[in-house]
Amino acid sequence: MQQHSSPLVGRHGEVEDVAEALRTTGHTAGPTTARTTGAVARTLLVTGGAGTGKTAVLEQARQVVVQEGGRVLRFGWESGEGQADGAAALTDAVCGVLAKVHDGRLPARIAAVRRVQARATGPGGEVALLSTLGEVLADAAREFPFALVLDGTERMPARTASALGVLLRTFRPAGVPVVMAGRSMGPGHVTAAQLPAAADRVLVLPPLSSADVGALLVRRLGRPVEPDLVTAVLASLGPLAGSPAAVLSVLASLEERGGLVELDGQVCLTVPEGGLRLTADAAELGRLCWPDTPPDAGTVAAAAVLAGLVERAEVRLEDLHRVKSPDGPLEAVGRTVDGLVGDRVVTVGQDGRIAFAVPALAAALRTLPARGEVRSLHAAITRLVTDRLGATAAGTRRPRLAGHVAAAGAMLDDALAVPLLLAAAGSSVRFNQEWAVRSYHSVLRHLPPHDPRTPGVLHESAGLSLRHSDHLGVLALGEPLLACLDVPHGDDQADRGDPGDSGDRNGLEWVTRAGALSALHEHRSPYGEDADPRYRAALERVPAAEELAAVGGRYGIGPGRPTTPRPGPAAQESGSGPGPVPSPAEVRLLAAAVGSGAEFELARRELPGEALGEAALDRLRNAAAYGDLAGALEAVLGERYVAAGESTAVRYHFMVRDYLTGDWDGALSCARRIETRGRSGSAAGVGQPARALAAEIQLMRGELGRAREWLDLIPDSVCHPLVARARLGVRYWSGQADKAPAAKASADEALEAARHDVRRARENGLLAGLDRVLLRMLSITVRGDSPEATRRTLEELEALYEEAASPMTYEAVLVARGMVHGDADSALAAYRLVRRRVDLPLSVDCCQCLTEVGDDPQLWLDKATRSGHALGMGRPVRSLLGAAARRRNVSIPRRRAARAGLSDREVRLIGMVSDGSTNRQIAARLACSEKTVEQRLSRLFQRTGCRSRVELAAAWVDGSLARQGLVPGS
Repeated sequence: MQQHSSPLVGRHGEVEDVAEALRTTGHTAGPTTARTTGAVARTLLVTGGAGTGKTAVLEQARQVVVQEGGRVLRFGWESGEGQADGAAALTDAVCGVLAKVHDGRLPARIAAVRRVQARATGPGGEVALLSTLGEVLADAAREFPFALVLDGTERMPARTASALGVLLRTFRPAGVPVVMAGRSMGPGHVTAAQLPAAADRVLVLPPLSSADVGALLVRRLGRPVEPDLVTAVLASLGPLAGSPAAVLSVLASLEERGGLVELDGQVCLTVPEGGLRLTADAAELGRLCWPDTPPDAGTVAAAAVLAGLVERAEVRLEDLHRVKSPDGPLEAVGRTVDGLVGDRVVTVGQDGRIAFAVPALAAALRTLPARGEVRSLHAAITRLVTDRLGATAAGTRRPRLAGHVAAAGAMLDDALAVPLLLAAAGSSVRFNQEWAVRSYHSVLRHLPPHDPRTPGVLHESAGLSLRHSDHLGVLALGEPLLACLDVPHGDDQADRGDPGDSGDRNGLEWVTRAGALSALHEHRSPYGEDADPRYRAALERVPAAEELAAVGGRYGIGPGRPTTPRPGPAAQESGSGPGPVPSPAEVRLLAAAVGSGAEFELARRELPGEALGEAALDRLRNAAAYGDLAGALEAVLGERYVAAGESTAVRYHFMVRDYLTGDWDGALSCARRIETRGRSGSAAGVGQPARALAAEIQLMRGELGRAREWLDLIPDSVCHPLVARARLGVRYWSGQADKAPAAKASADEALEAARHDVRRARENGLLAGLDRVLLRMLSITVRGDSPEATRRTLEELEALYEEAASPMTYEAVLVARGMVHGDADSALAAYRLVRRRVDLPLSVDCCQCLTEVGDDPQLWLDKATRSGHALGMGRPVRSLLGAAARRRNVSIPRRRAARAGLSDREVRLIGMVSDGSTNRQIAARLACSEKTVEQRLSRLFQRTGCRSRVELAAAWVDGSLARQGLVPGS
């Protein structure tokens, strides 16, 4: 039998199963039934959850059979409005089918049916009618073979479903295959019992796998998608994660809101991952999310109220049921919860906590007009407890009430809200720091700036957030902090032990420094064009915070701003003592790591004793060369640094790590996450170093268009060396496609622009990373046969080393000496240093240089080629290696033949095995037989050393196959 490739994602096998059932028309194989297989006609029920694609599978299979020459007729029981149910409805549907059979016997068959129907009023009349219906259908199928399909069985009235079940079980029309489709129903529905019992086979459509969901998104958008988008969609749908209709509904909502952007050739998510929602259409929500019976408008409206209630606070059943009046608003919501729990729309945890099973449903419901005032319900829940316990005791014993107080807002007065929130924060800080931070943030909306408790609350909230790398939480304190700084607070106010009573001025200064640190973590500069001028004014009043904020300019975060050392009393630590906020001396070391060696040594000596070892100092300067603030802070702070969290600086730190270790796909994924996070409406900023490093990766891969797209996002005013390096590469290689004279002119222009960028960086004190810019310039001049330009650039590089005296600059000088003077010993020393530091991209440059000047050019060419293939390097690297091979008269090793690794078809086969597909499903997708699948799997077992499907899937998931070099590009 010919296999057909279905356009439905993840449903190829199911479509073929339905098509096979539809082909079993007629009684025996013969000339009058060309499509007959000799098999007995079957009855098939296709079922599954809401939105799993039952109708799509049925329609696709019908088209396949019709294209083959078969006849498939629709059983239109659902077409009439207000028509009779039971056997009478089936009679009308059968007559409609008979009208489509063109063999000249329609009047006789209709007359036979109507005669029996007219006499079907007495006992046994309905049975006789059903028997006649089966007979006339079988008679019509003898001369006109056809199959029947009927959809939406879950909507079928109970009497009609019962009559159809009897017809198919007892009076089945011979030679007429019947395929039904409908949603899986609960045990209490007649349809759920009758039709499955009448079917020869029930085909349950399983949820789509995560890989299939990704393929569905790719097909729908017509472009590759970022894996994070797939993950976010799946997380938002909960039990509906494998429903194609639900996935497409979330996608439609994202497109409607402009929540998608194409970046670096992939579609990315620009809204917070928790903000995904289904299309906000009440009828569509009811069809998808209510498993059995679509809800009425009142139920949907009540669910919308509940969705708003659970959005900002933890709601439990006891909150809704502990009321005195049975007619109150909380009791009404409680009754709604009972119904929604029965419909499996809402879940109740063991602790009584209420949550929506599908988060995207709750998000969509919150966009609908909701009856009732949600804030008043939050206030009512709060008062139910405070009227009985009092505000302070309620906050201590029920700290989750803080969420209700925050959501109620002005509906609760300050006299109740403030003591409850302070008590809740103090109680929850031991077991749930997130609750404590939210409580502190809420109480600041009730406390005036002049309240003596305000500085202490600010201090505690900032400290908690920093200890858990919640930099957005620290930034959220900006408004009350600025207001508090405007109010006199002196050190004469003693700390009474309660953070709510602290009025320490040093505490406010520490919070200001913490805010500056968090702004840098999120790549937001107080000196940028979109910065709050009041924040800059506040920094001017806290010199230590201003000095910290100015460090951002040296790490590519905002415009550069020179820092002035403040030795002596201003350099003393103030506020909370040692912690995740660097001291003034450590701040100066962070800033000096970007500049000259003398400046760095002076800053290092300010630290007490041997605070940092040589290894930490080297890590600091290496991080500074890439604008890696998180890496620099980790080197300086050591154990005090909290490396967790999802800040922009932390993500960029991982990007730099992936770049240096050769995981360039991972590095680009980090860049896309940073970029989309900066556009998501949060307080996070965009990262210019991340854009530059992404452009560098795409440049080295030969993707000049994508490299230019990344660079176009960077303002011309940014002069960081990492940006200058990428700009030079893109300008130079973009001109190499021209003819020789034009290419030389383009190279000269690129070099001149690079020299301008180098001067700008020097003027801003940015020396770290300039060595790589100069090394690229030197590589261009050497290839361009420009002795004077080569000499000038080498002198500039060596002068930079004398000034900066950093390990990375020393490596660049060694490589340069190998390139210019043919010094193999220097190039080899550089290679060893780079390997020790782990910098795979620079090691390729070292290998290329050693191919030119080393004693064994073939060895180094092989190393360079292998590393280049692992990184996916394109034309820029291949052309250099090819030129070196020609000059040394050695051959470039061929890239591993496709047969040495896994072919694309084998990789696809392993992916389907990993997704749990059966051999039959795989055969349908690959358009081959199950025996062929078995043969291919046997060959895969031999080549990979795996003994079973489970081992093969495990080796694929954990990367073992890639480490063996079997996966293309590994």
